[in-house]
Amino acid sequence: MTREEYCSRIEEAIGQIAFEGKFIGYKPYGNGHINDTFVVNFQQEDGSDRRYILQRMNHDTFKNPAGLMENISGVTEFLKKKIEENNGDSSRETLNIVRTKDGKDYFKDSIGSYWRSYVFIEDAVCFDKVESPEDFYNSATAFGNFQYLLSDYPAETLHETIPDFHNTPARFENFKKAVEADIKGRRAEVEAEIAFVMERDAFMYTLMDAYKEGSLPLRVTHNDTKLNNVMIDNQSGKGICVIDLDTVMPGFSVNDFGDSIRFGASTGDEDEPDLSKVNFSLELFDIYTKGFLEGCKGRLTEKEIYLFPTGAKMMTLECGMRFLTDYLQGDTYFRIHRETHNLDRCRTQFKLVSDMEKNWDAMKTVVDKYR
Repeated sequence: MTREEYCSRIEEAIGQIAFEGKFIGYKPYGNGHINDTFVVNFQQEDGSDRRYILQRMNHDTFKNPAGLMENISGVTEFLKKKIEENNGDSSRETLNIVRTKDGKDYFKDSIGSYWRSYVFIEDAVCFDKVESPEDFYNSATAFGNFQYLLSDYPAETLHETIPDFHNTPARFENFKKAVEADIKGRRAEVEAEIAFVMERDAFMYTLMDAYKEGSLPLRVTHNDTKLNNVMIDNQSGKGICVIDLDTVMPGFSVNDFGDSIRFGASTGDEDEPDLSKVNFSLELFDIYTKGFLEGCKGRLTEKEIYLFPTGAKMMTLECGMRFLTDYLQGDTYFRIHRETHNLDRCRTQFKLVSDMEKNWDAMKTVVDKYR
């Protein structure tokens, strides 16, 4: 598609969504890797400017855009009611969908692309990495509050936007198939990493077994609980809104907790080649545990809280295994910027898993302190 054709599709979408005011213009926004995101400006009758987020959803990644938007619409409407019951500001504390002119929550253009829009949340920012312990704490309370507000939402009614996304046993099976196939002839150079995964075979089933036996409840989960998916208020510094709801679906609260720890409680970047710079921070684990439980306001079960360290290790091991799987398969899923990028990513995750295992008793002590 040419630039002119793509611009025409953007303008087609803008023309079909019920924005308020006089159209001024649009420009690319943010640094997301999945959807195409734009900020759209409209002038209001009083002369003020109102901004909206416009996104083209990636239906190669999300095969069921209609189901995805049904999830987001249901969850955000539920959140609005809960926020208002708690005397909060539903215009800023959850995403607000701007519907199409015929009342739908998405628009399908003339070439089959799917578009959606949200009201822009002003006077708030996102951070791509932990700049201070306070930022990490504020993201923890926001994600914990997300669990609290949605604790009585019927999780089983949500669509799986990416099937088996955090089904670790299923990911493990895919990994073993990739090792066996070795389609790129890379197995010999990663035998140590393969062994690292295989040595933790039994652990892979811990959470799914707890769910099957009825001790781990199914909840509405975000499934991508990175710091940059929380809007931080410019004035208060508090986390006010959880965004990027594309992967909201049924899951385990401990996985949401664990993915935050995997990403945020590391002293190094996710793709840091020098593993001496990558360590698990027990201090940041402590800070996040405190904030997350405060945000949850007592809505988690004792079993869920007990499994926090397991969730942290599981999400880190699963992510490393996914990076290694992709490396073995020729780097077809995760975007890479150098030949061994996925291998570097895999190794950082496995380093964190090793550190967590060394700090296992200390992690449990932290959780016991706040439960």
